[in-house]
Amino acid sequence: MAQTTVVALLHGPDQPGLVARVSGWIFERGGNILHADQHRDMEAGVFFQRVEWVSASGADMDAVNAETSAFAEFAAGLGMKARLATSARRPRVAVLVSKFDHCFHDLALRWQAGEFAGELVGVLSNHPDLAEAAAHYGLPYELVPVSAATKADAEARQLAVLRGWGADLAVMARYMQVLSADFLGTWAKPVINIHHSFLPAFAGGKPYHQAHARGVKLIGATAHYATAVLDDGPIIYQDVARVTHRHGVDDMIRMGRDLEKLVLAKAVRLHLDNRVLAYGNKTVVFD
Repeated sequence: MAQTTVVALLHGPDQPGLVARVSGWIFERGGNILHADQHRDMEAGVFFQRVEWVSASGADMDAVNAETSAFAEFAAGLGMKARLATSARRPRVAVLVSKFDHCFHDLALRWQAGEFAGELVGVLSNHPDLAEAAAHYGLPYELVPVSAATKADAEARQLAVLRGWGADLAVMARYMQVLSADFLGTWAKPVINIHHSFLPAFAGGKPYHQAHARGVKLIGATAHYATAVLDDGPIIYQDVARVTHRHGVDDMIRMGRDLEKLVLAKAVRLHLDNRVLAYGNKTVVFD
C-alpha cells in the first residue's frame, strides 16, 4: 500500500505532557512517527514542535484529509496552533524576477534536478529580459511592467496571474520591486525574498555599496518572508563571506551572488519541506 506522510508544525503556550499527548494521538490512530523535534522559547514560554508521521490511511486521501482535520482540532484543544501538510500535495511555486538572472537559474536547475518538494509553475517579471531563459526551462513567463504611476494596476494584474497559476508560494529571486502592503494582504500567502546583505545591516538599496563604504569584514545574504516593512520580515536563512580592504564593490557583488543563490535555495527548500515556523518577527527552523 502506498504511504502518505503528514507533517504538523505546532506552537502555543508551553505545558507539561505536550510531546506525550501528540505522540499518543498519532499512535492511537496507527501512525508511525518518522521525525519529531521540539523547541521552547524560554523568554516567551512558547512551545514549538515539528512532527512527521506515516499515516495509517495509506493512499486514501479522504481518510488522510479527515486525519489532518482531526489533528488540527486536537491541537486546538491543547491551545496550540497547527499547520499541516501531506506528501500527496506538492506546493506550486511562482518566481518573481527582474533583470538579474543568477538566483532564477539556480532555482530552475534545482527544480529540474528534483531538489524541491514543490513545482515551479511560472515566472512573473517587470522586465522582458528573462523570457527566453524561462522558455528554456519550459516555464510560462508573464510580463507586467511596473512604474510608480501604474503600481496599483500592475499589482492587481500580478495577483491575477498568481491565482491563475494556483501558486502557493511566491519567491522573489532578485525581483527589484517592493511589494505593497495591499499586495501582501490580498495575496495572503508566503512570499520569500532574498536580500543581498546580512540583515538587519544594510537594508534597502545598494547594500554592497553600503558595506564597502562602511569597511565591513563580512558580507552576507538573507532570505526572509516579505512583509509590509521593507527587508524586515522573519528571517529563514543567512550566510556570510569574509572580505578585506582589498575587495572593491565589484568583488563584493561577485562574491555575494554565490551567497544569494545558496541562501535562497536553502530557504525555499526549508519552506517546502515544512521546516519553518514563523511567529511574530522570528522563525523556528527545524533543520
